[in-house]
Amino acid sequence: MSREGELSDPNAQGGDALDRALRPQTFDDYVGQRKAKSNLKVYVEAARGRSEALDHVLLFGPPGLGKTTLAQILAREMGVGFRATSGPVIAKAGDLAAILTNLEPNDVLFIDEIHRLPAIVEEILYPAMEDYALDIVIGEGPSARSVRLDLSPFTLVGATTRAGLLATPLRDRFGIPLRLEFYEPEELARIVMAAARK
Repeated sequence: MSREGELSDPNAQGGDALDRALRPQTFDDYVGQRKAKSNLKVYVEAARGRSEALDHVLLFGPPGLGKTTLAQILAREMGVGFRATSGPVIAKAGDLAAILTNLEPNDVLFIDEIHRLPAIVEEILYPAMEDYALDIVIGEGPSARSVRLDLSPFTLVGATTRAGLLATPLRDRFGIPLRLEFYEPEELARIVMAAARK
């Protein structure tokens, strides 16, 4: 396939590698979002200094502003693993439990379109975000019992274009809510020039 085909077809073989190559790798490489980037740098430095997981981060704003890229940079700057999924993919509480129990200490879990999580899955997130624990119900009826599973500390980075659709209890558990703004024309020019050089 021609180079031109790879650039125009996001499903073309090698398209993922090209996408990764174009993404900025550090906060310093990331163009725009000065306020959000500045705040994140301070939070990351503090968390690294304490050797703790960063507080949970909610990135919200219109599509195409770099929420996924910022989450990846956040994990890289923290020196931890990065796991990504999206709200519509997590259909059952067990799906989320499987992801959470496989995280390493201080890893970043990125959930895109977090506003589309089913309510039952959201409720499982509450103790996971607050106490790094999962409350699982085993069995049914009178023989049902609740078991608490301890989780490794982690940072949840939720991304949404519609923060107003998040349930208040979920939104309140994000200690670092950051609104991303549209890029200035000169920032867009810098992004295009940086991509052209790669």
